[in-house]
Amino acid sequence: MMTKLLLRALAGETLPTPPIWMMRQAGRYLPEYRATRAKAGDFLSLCYNPELAAEVTLQPIRRFGFDAAILFADILLVPQALGADLWFVTGEGPRLSTITDAAGVDALKPAETVHETLAPIYETVRILSRELPRDTTLIGFAGAPWTVATYMVAGRGTPDQGPAHAFKDADRAAFTALIQRITEATILYLSAQIDAGAEVVKLFDSWAGSLKGQDFDDFALAPTAQIIAALKERHPEVPIIAFPRQAGERYIEFAKATGADAVALDNSVDADWAAAHVQPGGCVQGNLDPRHMVTGGDDLVREAQHITRTFAKGPHIFNLGHGITPDADPDNVARMIDAVRSV
Repeated sequence: MMTKLLLRALAGETLPTPPIWMMRQAGRYLPEYRATRAKAGDFLSLCYNPELAAEVTLQPIRRFGFDAAILFADILLVPQALGADLWFVTGEGPRLSTITDAAGVDALKPAETVHETLAPIYETVRILSRELPRDTTLIGFAGAPWTVATYMVAGRGTPDQGPAHAFKDADRAAFTALIQRITEATILYLSAQIDAGAEVVKLFDSWAGSLKGQDFDDFALAPTAQIIAALKERHPEVPIIAFPRQAGERYIEFAKATGADAVALDNSVDADWAAAHVQPGGCVQGNLDPRHMVTGGDDLVREAQHITRTFAKGPHIFNLGHGITPDADPDNVARMIDAVRSV
């Protein structure tokens, strides 16, 4: 087990070459993904088809030889499992029925019922645990409660998470209850992924950066800590990566405060600053700007190698600072991997 590079880095080992994977590495930038999605019919049908979801998870491993595969699913499957209506609008993204008050929170299903909806995701994990190469780590994931809540309140992605902030400010008790319901469901969801074969899990708090002060403590840090504590009690051997995107200086000590084994850095964070202030607390992941996967060239190679060298004195997982975009060139992904592995 501990011959896997990703697990060694997460255990705190400084490696000659960091393990590499990419957020959204199974996705629209790959022609083979687009073909499989067309076969599935639509995005949600792909998520809930274990054979096809496993196939798109495996595609970037076959093509690029990443050190880890991340389960193909979506963070909004949890709110759907809690009773929210979920659909995707072509070219625009997800849409959800909205929750804007205490009554909406009370109407959600109990957390323990989520397995009824999410059972196909666990089957995808089981397939992957059988079919992945032996040296490839399998990562499960979920959205962190704050980020999931922002979609449940607004019914879609928003530039400033304004609706969730308005709900939080108008009725903090009801909003806290929503966060707690999501937290409980996420613990059950990730624990089931681990039982099915996930070797690492990651919490994506994509909108953590819009929380400040006590709000950050209450709605980003505390739920993450609660989830990690519960998972560590059930699965003490499984490492956990936390991603409080755009947390800025709150990245410092975030791993210690939450119990995470690693913290993922977004690309707004300077690598030299993070090596000095964040990496002393443990393994860091990141943080190449995804735009380099579009533009390529010498800048891609130079920046990838700078990040690799900057974090070389401690445990590091090479990744992007956010998900790869649909307009990325697969040739640039191969170029990035070569650049990192040639340092």
